[in-house]
Amino acid sequence: MKDIRLGISPCPNDTFIFYHLIKRQRLPFNIHPVIRDVEELNRLVLSGSLDVSKVSFALAGQVLDRYIIIESGAALGKGCGPLLLSRNRISVKSLPAARIAVPGINTTAALLLRLFAPEARNLVEMPFNKIVSAICRNEVDAGCVIHETRFTYKDFGLVMIQDLGKWWENTTERPIPLGGIIAKRSLPLEQVAILQESIRESMRFAEENYQEVSEFVGRHAQEISREVQRKHIGLYVNDYSYDLGEEGRQAVILLFEKARETGFISLGNVENSSVFLSDA
Repeated sequence: MKDIRLGISPCPNDTFIFYHLIKRQRLPFNIHPVIRDVEELNRLVLSGSLDVSKVSFALAGQVLDRYIIIESGAALGKGCGPLLLSRNRISVKSLPAARIAVPGINTTAALLLRLFAPEARNLVEMPFNKIVSAICRNEVDAGCVIHETRFTYKDFGLVMIQDLGKWWENTTERPIPLGGIIAKRSLPLEQVAILQESIRESMRFAEENYQEVSEFVGRHAQEISREVQRKHIGLYVNDYSYDLGEEGRQAVILLFEKARETGFISLGNVENSSVFLSDA
């Protein structure tokens, strides 16, 4: 078994889930963590720089020839999708002409926006934590926000045009698959299986030892308040994070199918290959 370069985001749900795995867990191989914004992780995976990583599910569909999806550690659920915001409420009909900020072209947020408003093509990429200020300064007409901003956007006088997660849920009757953990197919399956169970063990530790984990979470969350950190974890860490289960797997596959219909991704030569570790 080889040492693993593991990518996670600095968001509270990831640092909460992976604290024990990174800091305390003993494994038959070493873990070298790489903590980056999710779009940076997406790009590192595209270049093949990470062995295992959290990525947007929209990106996972593009690399299935090289990576397989681990069924623990995911951000998937209901009532947790990205929000499309503006300073002065604009109509959905005006979106094709609008400048819309997205937290990376490979993110699930950008994909959901494309599915919701396929004619909205003037997308402006920027770090997720810069989008609110860009809307407030009228640098863009609207923005697709993720993570903890769903708890704080009203503090900035912003209004919601559309809850894209709720739109997905109402349209598909499936939970929204935001991000998940993928592993290189070149890794031994036994090693990937150990990682999958180790992520679950790390989650159990975090839930039972929040006081210890919270310092690590807070250090990476930076300006996010402790209260918002807890809300963030409560929303994005759930039963699907332990195990995607059949409903979660169906939601992921449906997202891939919708993305393929729009030309956003192509599953190519993995049509008949395993997508999830349980299929391998």
